[in-house]
Amino acid sequence: MAHERITRDPAVLLGKPCIVGTRISVEVIMRRLSTGLSADQIAAEFPELTRDDVLAATAYAAELVRHDGLVAAK
Repeated sequence: MAHERITRDPAVLLGKPCIVGTRISVEVIMRRLSTGLSADQIAAEFPELTRDDVLAATAYAAELVRHDGLVAAK
């Protein structure tokens, strides 16, 4: 699963997926979205983020959920 705006580095937040060039994790963005904030509000809260970064985090999270729980056929 390749997302150009998302990186995973064991030296940054123990390898949690983050926005490239920041220490802002996909988890933090998803939690802010879950409180009702918009992508624009989150980008305003974190000046190092763009709206597209927030949307990339949602796309990454959706991809994780899509693959979560898949059971191999027997």
